[in-house]
Amino acid sequence: MPKFPVAKFPGGVYAITPETADTEHLLMQVEAALAGGVAAVQYRDKSDDVARRHEQASELVALCRQFNVPLIVNDDLRLADLCDADGVHLGRDDSNLREARIILGRDKLVGASCYQSLELALAAQAAGADYVAFGSFFPSPTKPAAGRASLDLLRNATPLIHVPLVAIGGITLANAPQLLDAGADSLAVLSALFDAPDIRASAHDLNQLFEAEPEE
Repeated sequence: MPKFPVAKFPGGVYAITPETADTEHLLMQVEAALAGGVAAVQYRDKSDDVARRHEQASELVALCRQFNVPLIVNDDLRLADLCDADGVHLGRDDSNLREARIILGRDKLVGASCYQSLELALAAQAAGADYVAFGSFFPSPTKPAAGRASLDLLRNATPLIHVPLVAIGGITLANAPQLLDAGADSLAVLSALFDAPDIRASAHDLNQLFEAEPEE
């Protein structure tokens, strides 16, 4: 099965998976999101169940390749390498970007969480990140204590950061347009997607925001 042809991070709707021990249900959820048009998927699981995480990541890699969509592993560089994922997303306390690039190679995606810091984003860009993520922009049920990022952060980053800007944190169909207007290239979404009664429809509706014609 062919790998995702990595040239750059695709932007668009970036689906962040919910944590669950039910692998079959997880795969059904992600398949619905893929059918709805998400552009990338991040596997996020903070559990200590190494076997489960390896199984789920490997299954998701295979599923996403059926849709020609990259599967990116959150935080775990070793897991990303072992399951031949299309990339890794690193936070402040994870393996550094240069190490990830050495281990995964030039054809894989390496993303970085930059929280509310333009300085971190500039450093990540200089270290070779393929995209940078800012947040949390709105109250997030996944990370209720997360610091809040402002729309001005996106506006200020746009002329300085030349890789895609990902917005994360409490994003919904209602508040997403203001993030795109401020300069976000991608919207990382978990609850608004996977807690929706119809995941495919939710993914489709979010995806339509990127396909809308710009106003004159």
